[in-house]
Amino acid sequence: MYFFALIFMLFIGYLVYIRYFPIKGIPCIDMQQLSENKANVKVDIRDYNDSSKGAIADSILMPVAYLRRYHNQIPSKQIYLIASDKIERNLAIRILKQKGYQVIGYTITKCQCPREANEII
Repeated sequence: MYFFALIFMLFIGYLVYIRYFPIKGIPCIDMQQLSENKANVKVDIRDYNDSSKGAIADSILMPVAYLRRYHNQIPSKQIYLIASDKIERNLAIRILKQKGYQVIGYTITKCQCPREANEII
């Protein structure tokens, strides 16, 4: 009985870790800096409804739910992410790192706090 409870708690802990704990060492990049940089690949991981309202020029639209299946359509191994919130960012970075990509930076479009724009996570 205790064994199953322990396994269940470890599983729940793992799921919380995957979604809510950020990956260290990946800088948050201002949206203006991201639009000025034309050389690197930008991957928009926001949902189709969010990305259609504020499309980013020269970005590949691929929501988080499609990353595992269509990651091979990303032309470069060094990418910038455009996410709508921190949970999307965390999930996408973990998925892309498993697939061999290097995430150089990210932008969160719903970022309200000016302090977060310079935050390195």
